[in-house]
Amino acid sequence: MPSSVPTFDELMSGCRRSAVHLEMRDVYAVDYEEGPFAEWKKGFRHDPADRDSWWRPWLSLIQQTVERGVVVRRARIVSEPVSEYTRFLHDGTFTNVAAGEQVRWLPRRQASDIALPGNDFWLFDNRWVHWNHFAGDGSSTGEEITDDAAAAKLCAEAFEAVWTRATPHDRYEIH
Repeated sequence: MPSSVPTFDELMSGCRRSAVHLEMRDVYAVDYEEGPFAEWKKGFRHDPADRDSWWRPWLSLIQQTVERGVVVRRARIVSEPVSEYTRFLHDGTFTNVAAGEQVRWLPRRQASDIALPGNDFWLFDNRWVHWNHFAGDGSSTGEEITDDAAAAKLCAEAFEAVWTRATPHDRYEIH
């Protein structure tokens, strides 16, 4: 018997109006020895003109979602001065924007009076919340999906409060 709780992929593909993502950590699971962050630390930067070198399935999914008429927004609450990992994220965010995602940044000190959920989340059509759970080192410890109306309301209000104060990606200067 199928589960009544959709998967993340089902939520994204079934989304009709909006998909919003709030990120509140200064570091996420990072392989310091290998992988994109390690290469970035060694000086590698994606060439925006060489789309084939940085395009990936996630960006295709976002592009397809936006093409269906869904507004996809991501807000990041960051400590300043920013972490090295946040610099890495900022440097690569042009790929999200190229796929059609709207991205904004909010310095943590400007979020002090916003009621925020305890975890990062995706909110689909103001109904389904996909919580992301992390350990202190940024490694993922799981996810949780709910259509609890109170949780969806908290997430919607928090996201909109952050979005209103946040700076669009193309105008946010790293400090």
